[in-house]
Amino acid sequence: MTETPAEPRRLRVLAAMSGGVDSAVAAARAAEAGHDVTGVHLALSANPQSFRTGARGCCTIEDSRDARRAADVIGIPFYVWDLAERFREDVVEDFIAEYEAGRTPNPCLRCNEKIKFSALLDKALALGFDAVATGHYAQVITREDGTRELHRASDMAKDQSYVLGVLDDKQLAHALFPLGDTVTTKDEIRAEAERRGLAVAKKPDSHDICFIADGDTQGFLAGRLGKAEGDIVDESGEKVGTHEGAYGFTIGQRKGLRIGRPAPDGKPRYVLDISPVNNTVTVGPVDALDVTALTAIKPRWCGTAPVGEGRYTAQLRAHGDETPVTAELVDGELRVTFDEAVRGVAPGQAVVLYDGTRVVGSATIATTTRATATV
Repeated sequence: MTETPAEPRRLRVLAAMSGGVDSAVAAARAAEAGHDVTGVHLALSANPQSFRTGARGCCTIEDSRDARRAADVIGIPFYVWDLAERFREDVVEDFIAEYEAGRTPNPCLRCNEKIKFSALLDKALALGFDAVATGHYAQVITREDGTRELHRASDMAKDQSYVLGVLDDKQLAHALFPLGDTVTTKDEIRAEAERRGLAVAKKPDSHDICFIADGDTQGFLAGRLGKAEGDIVDESGEKVGTHEGAYGFTIGQRKGLRIGRPAPDGKPRYVLDISPVNNTVTVGPVDALDVTALTAIKPRWCGTAPVGEGRYTAQLRAHGDETPVTAELVDGELRVTFDEAVRGVAPGQAVVLYDGTRVVGSATIATTTRATATV
């Protein structure tokens, strides 16, 4: 069965405009393709000054103004929609709760799932729009039978399909990614923005968590969860240091452990486990991080759920490499076995399965199996 790009019919498109260069060019391309485009900027904070500033391209007041100016240049209507309460509940509070439980969440993935392609898309459809367009680098492919698939971007260097792996088939049916099917460098995107007269052409990319204004995740969490002194122990359970909150650590972390004395062999130690129950952080050698298998919960499929055991590749981080795996859905849980051990896998992260360039689906890592069991 052959695959073709989505049908080129005129759509009513709601373009999510963050205030950055990617979403501005995406909106411009959608309009140039003949679609009836309306721009919208999402106000995600009741106090925008508390979000990251400095032309980061995400959620601040200046980002809203940049988005409005871009919409004016493109020649499309523009609105600001207040989704601050939904964002606080579904993204910020979830982020805090996950860290409190000893897990490592991905707030950008959660924002795509709960805000851009749930709250925003629901409102767009209710208002008669056909699709939501964003500046993500990914592709939606329509097959001859009308079903849709999510694929990696043509340019693997900019591919963002990992954070879109939470989209289901209904959401994919109303998603538009104008940047995903062209092999262009970021410099070329910026040059295109400049040719179009978009002032955001030279605006820096946003890489940090938008709702942590100073970039200090540990300080942000401490302010909301409070300091809670606990022990840092080695694999044998011997105390080697103290901490001010287990939530300030992630599996695989090496720096900032503040351990008073080195390991007996003089080698660096890494965070192996975080236990919120007894507020203990366990550290040990790097090879103790090797993971051979995992179990993931809350799977979301970009189409029909797979049946039986299958061979895939898996990606564990937004900018991580693919690794070959065997995976199977058992009693609603995704069980993944790696061909070769991988490191730094933390509960709370997403595992995204691929079949070639096609995104099969995503699930949240619940437990891992280590090559060498920790004490």
